[in-house]
Amino acid sequence: MKIGPYTLTNHLIVAPMAGVTDRPFRTLCKQLGAGHAVSEMMAADMSLYAQKKSMFRANFDGELAPISAQIAGSDPKQMAEAARYQVANGAQMVDINMGCPAKKVCKRLAGSALLQDEDLVAKILDAVVAAVDVPVTLKTRLGFANGQENILRVAQRAEQAGIAALAIHGRTREQMYTGEARYSLIREVKQRLQIPVIANGDINSPAKAQFVLEQTGADALMIGRAAQGRPWIFREIAHYLLTGESLAAPSLREIHTVVLQHLTDLYAFYGEYSGCRMARKHIAWYTTNLPNSHAFRAAMYTETSTATQAEAVEAYFARLMVQFDPSQPLAA
Repeated sequence: MKIGPYTLTNHLIVAPMAGVTDRPFRTLCKQLGAGHAVSEMMAADMSLYAQKKSMFRANFDGELAPISAQIAGSDPKQMAEAARYQVANGAQMVDINMGCPAKKVCKRLAGSALLQDEDLVAKILDAVVAAVDVPVTLKTRLGFANGQENILRVAQRAEQAGIAALAIHGRTREQMYTGEARYSLIREVKQRLQIPVIANGDINSPAKAQFVLEQTGADALMIGRAAQGRPWIFREIAHYLLTGESLAAPSLREIHTVVLQHLTDLYAFYGEYSGCRMARKHIAWYTTNLPNSHAFRAAMYTETSTATQAEAVEAYFARLMVQFDPSQPLAA
C-alpha cells in the first residue's frame, strides 16, 4: 500500500492513541510487524508546544520512516501552522484528527466534534493540504451522532481536498467505544473513493482482521486498543493474512524480553519521574492475562523509581519462569 510517495511494508497500521503511541511504542510495534504508525495527537495551538508533554509527543528522533504526526484543532489557520511545524520537525506525513471522541477534545470543537460542521471540515482539509508538500491523511468516524452519519460526504470532500489516505473508525462519536464497530459504511466509502481507505475499530485478532478486510474491502487496517500490552498482534495478523495459519503466541521468555526493551526505551525517553509513571499502564497491560498478576500490579503501582519498578518486573517474571517453561506460550 502507498500513501503519497511512501510504500508501506504491509497494510497494518498502529492507530494514534493519546498517551500511548509515543515514539517508544510506535518503534516497538514497527519492530513487531506494523507497517506504519501514527503519532498521538498534538494540539494545533502552538502556544502549547513549549509544554514538556508536547515536546515528548513531537519527538521523532531515530524513528523508522515514514514518520506521521497527527494534529488536532478547530482553527484552519492554526492547523496549517501546526502542519508546517511538524514537517519542519521531521514528519513525512501529517494526519488530521477528526475522530477523537474525548470530552475535553470535543469541548474545543476539535476531534470528532468537527463532524458537526462540514463547512469547517472542508476549510481545515483545504488549509492543511495547501500548507505542506507531504501527504496529508485523515482519521475520522462515521459521524458525530447516531442517525446523522455523514462519513460519505466527509470522505468525498476529503478526497477532493487532496487527502492522501482516509482512516475510518466504524463508530460515531456518540457511541464512543461502546457496542460494535459498523463496517458497512466503510465499505461504501471504499467503493466511492480512489484514495486508500483504512478500516479501524474492534480489530483484535487475526481472524477479525480477515473478517474486517472482507467486510470493508479496505486497503489497510488500523489497530489501536488491541495492541496495548500485545504489540506482537501485528506480526500475528500479518502471518495469518499471508498464510491462513495462526502464529504461535509469544513465549514467556519473549514477553519478558519485549517488556524489558519497552521499559528501557520508556525510561530513556521520558527520564526518571515521567518514565516510571508512563511505564505503569504498559506493565499492567502486558501482565493482565498472566498468572498471579493482580497482586504483582498492586505492588508495582507503589514503586516510585525506574530502578525499583524494573526490579519488581524482573522478580515477577523470574517467579513465572520457575513455575512455567519459559520457552512456551503462557496463558492465564
